[in-house]
Amino acid sequence: MLELDGVEFRYEDMLMHFDLAVAEGECLAVIGPSGAGKSTLLGLIAGFETPLAGRVRIQGCDVTALAPGERPVTTVFQEHNLFPHLEVAANVGLGLHPGLRLSPAQRQQVREALARVGLAGLERRKPAELSGGQRQRVALARVLVRRQPLLLLDEPFAALGPALRREMLALVDELRRERGLTVLLVSHLPEDARLAAARTAFVANGRIVCLGPTRTLLETPAHPALRAYLGAVAEV
Repeated sequence: MLELDGVEFRYEDMLMHFDLAVAEGECLAVIGPSGAGKSTLLGLIAGFETPLAGRVRIQGCDVTALAPGERPVTTVFQEHNLFPHLEVAANVGLGLHPGLRLSPAQRQQVREALARVGLAGLERRKPAELSGGQRQRVALARVLVRRQPLLLLDEPFAALGPALRREMLALVDELRRERGLTVLLVSHLPEDARLAAARTAFVANGRIVCLGPTRTLLETPAHPALRAYLGAVAEV
């Protein structure tokens, strides 16, 4: 479903290189230390960053030269990308039309998406009137109306407490199964990978240095950089 073939990108003095294949309907976790290149990897897939070399393919199509809005991708960030002056329904409706000129059928889509993520009746609220978890649910409702096959999550639940983060990861997994979404989840918490992903990629120094079944990767880490990372995480 997603392929990165020899994708290179330079950030300051670090030359990053990514090769990756993700199957349709899979949730792949991406973990690693700060500055390792996790968010850059997502940026290259989404089109926010331009590679020096290599190809990005989604559903067999080369999207390397396409702008972000032309790629079949939705990205959710830690800051959820909601407009504070717009009501919840309008924030979700932006996923259907940037000018919010929605048909009655599209407005119904917005209501159904909000109901699916547990926000029925909150359509008229502003983001400031919602909790952190509710704001991220709005962002996920926008994912649903966009109906893109690839979902990139860049530490969207990092600011949430453990119980709420687990709840949000469970919701993402439900939506993935219902809609057949392919998901890449960037997190600095190995526990998120255990909860959400059958496979995990460990990124260090701008490269994917380990990739395999999540349980195996985290319980018997073979790479010294991964062992050091997990040891540092365990000490926090």
